[in-house]
Amino acid sequence: MNTTKYSAPLFTGANWTRPLIQATYNEIEKIALGEFGLDVYPTQIDIITAEQMLDRYARSGLPFGYPHWSYGKHFAEQERLYRSGIIGLAYEIVINTDPCIAYLMEENTMMMQALTTAHAAFGHNHFFKNNHLFKQWTDAGSILGYLAFARDYIAKCEDEHGVAKVEQVLDSAHALENLGIERANRPQKLNLLEEKKLQGARLEEAARTYNDLWSKTIPTRVTSAVEETRERRRRALDLPEGNILYFIEKHAPKMEVWQREIVRIVRKLAQYFYPQRQTKLTNEGCATFVHYETMNRLYDTGLITEGSMWEFLHMHTNVVAQRGFSKSGFSGINPYALGFAMMKDIQRVATEPTEEDRRWFRGKDFVGTGDAWAVLRKAWANLRDEDFIRQHLSPKVIRDFKFFSIYDSAENKDLLVDAIHDEEGYRKIKRLLADEYDVGQTDPLIQVEDVDLSGDRTLTLHHVINSGVRLDQGSVNKTLKHLASLWGYGVQLLEVDKEGTVRAEHNAR
Repeated sequence: MNTTKYSAPLFTGANWTRPLIQATYNEIEKIALGEFGLDVYPTQIDIITAEQMLDRYARSGLPFGYPHWSYGKHFAEQERLYRSGIIGLAYEIVINTDPCIAYLMEENTMMMQALTTAHAAFGHNHFFKNNHLFKQWTDAGSILGYLAFARDYIAKCEDEHGVAKVEQVLDSAHALENLGIERANRPQKLNLLEEKKLQGARLEEAARTYNDLWSKTIPTRVTSAVEETRERRRRALDLPEGNILYFIEKHAPKMEVWQREIVRIVRKLAQYFYPQRQTKLTNEGCATFVHYETMNRLYDTGLITEGSMWEFLHMHTNVVAQRGFSKSGFSGINPYALGFAMMKDIQRVATEPTEEDRRWFRGKDFVGTGDAWAVLRKAWANLRDEDFIRQHLSPKVIRDFKFFSIYDSAENKDLLVDAIHDEEGYRKIKRLLADEYDVGQTDPLIQVEDVDLSGDRTLTLHHVINSGVRLDQGSVNKTLKHLASLWGYGVQLLEVDKEGTVRAEHNAR
């Protein structure tokens, strides 16, 4: 640890300049890489206005992309709420790119520029570069090129086919993007050069394949061998298929080649953000812990003043505040609060474990190691949210957050508190909380089950009911409407239990 005391702070007032931000970045880099052992992409820091920050909000942080009315709608709504004082703006936005692009608000004070640099340019940056989900499922070096490719391709489609037709495809593809995710099999990484090279051949092959398939299946009367035909058809189409947008892209009977490519673009971009859905708690916890330790180190070495430190502590406290469930504005567990608390707790368990910790984490190799940063870097690299909770949530954090479990059954009007602060309760709370962060548990399991090739070409989907939770009827109707729009024929959704019994049926044409 650097104990050198500097003779003068980096800054003393609220005003910032680009040279001052660069000088502060350089000092933070020494701490993050030299003392904390972080490993980051090269960083590009852009200072943007509030309006530009709102624009990044509307585009999920992306610097540019293809036009669509939904982005404008999101921008207008966020701007209205911001101007009315109902919501504030993030002090930074950072995305998974190489180089890592960190957007800082020009309205920030210099202290906030230092905090957000540590948070985004080093905390999030390290997580993006080292977490296994991002390393295996994304290619940070090609996303900007792919965005440019997508923007140019869709602009070309608008010129050739009209804005209305393009928006119709985009509307449905956007609405269904969570049904276009590869959850089990690792997808091919986005690669701009490969996309351009293979696009023509891929689309020609797709057109030939679906023409061959559908030209040979003109609707006829169902034969007595319908079940045998069904099984042969399902094998030929490699059913069941959980990636519904992929199936539509490849097999929708009426879809034109350019429409297939738009569906592919939306599907690929949705896939790119899928790791972020699985690591929100861990990613924000990592960045918050990094900025907290960095700012304390800057203060300890005399690089920021006591006034700046008080400003930082006030801001940090607001970021990691957890509202009570009965308080106004409660919106669930604050990922910054729980994530930061767990990082601090790991630091404690690694350096000053209690007897309770030794019992609770019996057999774990991180207890009492003395090197908290090594434990944290390993967790950030190898775990997603539900695994992080299963491996590192301690009874102390459960007590600090006053977590307990309530059993709520549709068959019983009474609520049952079924997990409290004892050994059995701690383990149940940990398991239930981890399940809340498992997208495999929270996302509905819907897959393509069959296609009626010998009849009216209805697409049949199955939703496997989990823990008795059925689909919301309103959401089902909207989803099926968009599915039918892309498929071109009727769509049937059957809700089945784990024994295969159909519990509900939904249809759209």
